[in-house]
Amino acid sequence: MAEIYYARIAKNLTREQKLQVLKETRHIFNLALQPIVLDEKYNWITQGLETDFETFIPIGSKAGKAVNNQTIGVIFKLYSNGIKTCRDAWAYNFDREELEKNMRLTIDSYNEHVFRYSRLTTQRKIDNFVTYDDKKLSWSESLKANVQLAKYSDFKVENIRTSLYRPFTKRYLYFDRIFNERVYQFPSIFPTLATEKENQIIWLKVGMEIPMFALCTNQLTDSLPQSGSQVFPFYTYSEGGEHRQENVTNWALIEFRTHYHDDKISKWDIFYYVYGLLHHAGYREKYEANLKRELPRIPFATDFWTFSTTGRQLADLHLNYEFQKAYPLNFEYGSSINWRVTKMCFNKDKTGLKYNDSLMLHDIPPQVFDYRLGNRSALEWLVDQYQLSTDKRSGIIHNPNDLNEERYIVQLIGKVITVSLATVELVKKISAVAIS
Repeated sequence: MAEIYYARIAKNLTREQKLQVLKETRHIFNLALQPIVLDEKYNWITQGLETDFETFIPIGSKAGKAVNNQTIGVIFKLYSNGIKTCRDAWAYNFDREELEKNMRLTIDSYNEHVFRYSRLTTQRKIDNFVTYDDKKLSWSESLKANVQLAKYSDFKVENIRTSLYRPFTKRYLYFDRIFNERVYQFPSIFPTLATEKENQIIWLKVGMEIPMFALCTNQLTDSLPQSGSQVFPFYTYSEGGEHRQENVTNWALIEFRTHYHDDKISKWDIFYYVYGLLHHAGYREKYEANLKRELPRIPFATDFWTFSTTGRQLADLHLNYEFQKAYPLNFEYGSSINWRVTKMCFNKDKTGLKYNDSLMLHDIPPQVFDYRLGNRSALEWLVDQYQLSTDKRSGIIHNPNDLNEERYIVQLIGKVITVSLATVELVKKISAVAIS
């Protein structure tokens, strides 16, 4: 049997630095080669994997999703990828009216293709039939397939929904099976606006590229770049918003009550327990390699109620981030006051933020940057996303400035700082409790 060897290069190096290492090595045998040894799951890079992770309860599984009746062995029966539009420039926008204008244009163009294709007397390859005009439409495989199926689309105002596009960044989304490449299970999670008032999800960033993070929300969420995301709802529904069902399994409820000898534990308590545990610094550090390869598995911690109570507090902070009291930053005004942003940027030590040419924000607490969601802090996500931009291909403008609420962004900065500081303290509290 052939043996395969590999060499590991520091993951924090840039592409150019990695190429330089290979260039300086000169010969493959000068590398520190290691043999590939497969584990029972056929993983060949096993460095950092913790074996006890396998003894914890899966947060969800494909097998659990496929079961029609009572699901056993998992905490959540149903879970879903985030929404994948394949045309973010068209299907998302900060401005509701801009989104409607763009979607009406692209729907008209799409319907025109459906009409012309349906009248063909000889079949043509769809790739050779469609007109590639970035100013009217962004094509994807499912959209082409729908042309072939003669599926017309009507613009529907009720399809415009608010979405959490990125952490602490809301945009309007045209939520539609035809113009979203994949809606996955979201029609069963947030089928109507009314369900947003009672349902909650744990939005989980997964994959190899960046560290796992979890964010509780009550709105539609994007798939996210770099490996994507999964969401775990408390409730599921029929697509009309009826037939509400709890998504935490009965099996999980029995397991938690039995383990902790506590019949007062509810499914909501388990939901918040999971959310709290996913913020535990020791858990995320010890099982970092495992969490990059598979969905979280949830252990029975030494103190259920500390995790559940703290998880509930974290969820309340993150769900209601727009309603928090803004942190009192020091505002340095220019000769005139202007609340519109083009592109914000931090100063060198990140204690200040240039909001625009007429406003500088000072005295940002350094602890703010300890609340990280993947490779960015919450505040850095906000600064990165709330900027004026123009999509190069379509020419569509994405303008985060709200003319009806001109101070929204500057107030949001203060609110996210408040949320970040509170999150850091709660994470310290929960991380002081042993997992096992």
